[in-house]
Amino acid sequence: MKQEYIITAYSENHIGLLNRITIVFTRRKVNIESLTVSESAHKGISKFTIVVETTEEQARKIVQQIEKQVEVLKAFYHTNDEMIYQEIALYKVSTDDLTESNKIEMLVRKHNARILEITKEYTVIEKTGHKEETQEFFNDLNEFKVMQFIRSGRIALTRSPIERLSEFLKERDEILSKAD
Repeated sequence: MKQEYIITAYSENHIGLLNRITIVFTRRKVNIESLTVSESAHKGISKFTIVVETTEEQARKIVQQIEKQVEVLKAFYHTNDEMIYQEIALYKVSTDDLTESNKIEMLVRKHNARILEITKEYTVIEKTGHKEETQEFFNDLNEFKVMQFIRSGRIALTRSPIERLSEFLKERDEILSKAD
């Protein structure tokens, strides 16, 4: 049965790796819903956070293929329940609409959003949350004709108190020190 999975891959930062990772999904005809890459808690190691809708078997196979990339240290797949995750969205609306009534301000409060910048022409509002929450705010705010809208890819951490990458790196270091 298809469901949403969050695939995380940890790697050294190398040119072309993103392209090779996305090819793994293309070959398996799995669409990437969201992709975020950033540095991780470990110096010199990047974290890829990839959201897909697929079967567990397909997610497992994708992780195995990603791990075959030389620069990839380790990859994992998780369900949404196993992760804490958020997205950020920015909305640009006309400042005239903001000042003509208090409806936008009420929406900002209702959705726990915040105003980032106000100019004569436009106001930029930020909202963090799950995709459904940022989309609901867009739908409500679009009554005032949102001028621009952008939503980030998902960022996510495991709910488990033990980070599996740390365990993997510790085991790898122990093996390497015994080899010396």
